[in-house]
Amino acid sequence: MKIGILSCGPKSYSTRRLKEAAQSRGHDVKVLNTLRFAIDLDKGRPDLYFRGKSLSTYDAVIPRIGASVTYFGTAVVRQFEQMDVFCMNGANGITNSRDKLRSLQILSRHDIGIPPTEFVKDRSDVLAAIERVGGAPVIIKLLEGTQGVGVILADNTKVAEAIIETLQSTRHNVLIQKFVAESRGKDVRAFVVGDRVVGAMRRVAQGAEFRSNVHRGGRTERIELEPAYEEAAVRAAQIMNLQVAGVDMLESSSGPQIMEVNSSPGLEGIEGATKLDIAGTIIDYIQEHVRFPELDIRQRLTVSRGYGVTELHIPEGSAFVGHSIVASGLREKDIAVLALHRGKTVIPNPRDARVLESGDRLLCFGRRESMKDLLPERRRRLRKRKIGELPEPSAPTG
Repeated sequence: MKIGILSCGPKSYSTRRLKEAAQSRGHDVKVLNTLRFAIDLDKGRPDLYFRGKSLSTYDAVIPRIGASVTYFGTAVVRQFEQMDVFCMNGANGITNSRDKLRSLQILSRHDIGIPPTEFVKDRSDVLAAIERVGGAPVIIKLLEGTQGVGVILADNTKVAEAIIETLQSTRHNVLIQKFVAESRGKDVRAFVVGDRVVGAMRRVAQGAEFRSNVHRGGRTERIELEPAYEEAAVRAAQIMNLQVAGVDMLESSSGPQIMEVNSSPGLEGIEGATKLDIAGTIIDYIQEHVRFPELDIRQRLTVSRGYGVTELHIPEGSAFVGHSIVASGLREKDIAVLALHRGKTVIPNPRDARVLESGDRLLCFGRRESMKDLLPERRRRLRKRKIGELPEPSAPTG
C-alpha cells in the first residue's frame, strides 16, 4: 500500500513516527509537503501536481495540517477525496475542528457535555455574557490560539471586561467560557482512532500555571478512562466527522466537558505517557479501511432528481409506534430505511419485521415530497431560562 503523509514538518516527532510505523508494516510511504501541491481542476478529472510534476497514485493519505495552512491544506485534502483516495481525516472534519467557535456550535446541538460558552461582538453585551456562563472567574479564549496561547483566566468581572475590550480592540475574536473550578490545572486528552479510544492521559499544570498544556510545562500521566469519558470522546470525534482525533476534556462534577477536538493531535505526548504504539494503531486502521472507504451517502444519493436523504424521528404517540417497518407504509411512499437509531444503538439495514418504538430515528432515502409530508412542523424551541432572568412578556391582546 502506498501512503502519503501531508506535512510541512518532515522531522517532527509525529510525522517521523507515522512514517516509521508504515515502513515497519511493509508499506511504501512518502512525506509530502502540503504547500508544494498544485490543484488541477478539469471536467471529470480532478488531479494534483506535486513539485511541478503529476502526482503518482496513492492508496491513502494522512493529513497533518498545521493551523497556519488550514485553508490550502484542506483544499489539498478535499482534492484527494475527489480523486477517491482514502483520507484519514476529511477536509470538512479538519475545517470544523480547527475553528473553536464552529466546533462548539456543532457539538452544542448534541447531548454531549461542553462548558457553557458565549461569543459576543459588542462591548455592551460582555457583562450579560459573563453572567450567563455563571459569572467570574471565567476563561477567555482567542479563537485562533493553539497550545494554550491566548487562554486567559480572569478572576473577576472587571478584569474580564477589560481583557475582552483590549482583545476586541485589536480585532481578535474571543470566547467567554465557564471556569470549571474542580478541574483547575488539569485536563484529559483521549486519543480516538475510529470508534474507540486507543490511549488516554491526564495533563497536570505545574506551579501556579492553570493551563495544563505540555508546551507550557504540564506533566502527563497515563489513565484508564471511565466509560462516560470514553463514550464522550468517541462521540465528539464522530460528530466532528474525524477518524483520528485528540479530544480534550475537563473532569467536572457533572461529568466530561469537551473543550476541544483536535484533528492533527501530536503523538509525542500520548505515546510518551502511555508507552503505546499509537502511530502503529493509526496505520493498522488505514490498512483495514483503505479497501472499503466510507462514502458520504448524503452527497452520493441526493444526485437523483427529486430524491434525498433525511432522518425521520418517531415521537411518542406517532402512528408508526408499534408497527413494523413493512407495515409502516414507507415503502409504498418510495422511502427506504437505511439505518435505525435506537438510543445509542445503530441498526444498519433493519429487517422489515423490526417494530418501531417511540424515540426511534430512521435514516431514510426516498422521494423528497413523500418525506416532507412525514416531517413534523418545525416548532419554536423552548429556551432554557437562566437564573434571575425575568419571564418573557406575554403577547398583547386585542
